[in-house]
Amino acid sequence: MAAPVSLLVEFGGGAELLFDGIKKHQVTLPCQPEPWDIRSLLKWIKQNLLKERPELFIQGDTVRPGILVLINDADWELMGELDYKLQDKDNIIFISTLHGG
Repeated sequence: MAAPVSLLVEFGGGAELLFDGIKKHQVTLPCQPEPWDIRSLLKWIKQNLLKERPELFIQGDTVRPGILVLINDADWELMGELDYKLQDKDNIIFISTLHGG
């Protein structure tokens, strides 16, 4: 059984508007049989934090194109993307790079 994981989850670049305008969320993910990874974090965010228009944040089982994901200030592409195993005290940032015109 994986222990609970405490994270700071941040949204920026307009993505925070989908989360009641709240940019920083201190969250504790509950115990579960497998270790938490970004894929399971996204499902948790969709069920627990996302307030409106999930299609602007989630596409399939990943973030939609145009959302930059940083894990402890490093691009998630360097960290294994969806398969990155979350560690206690990680800082996960989602930044929307899409802007209307």
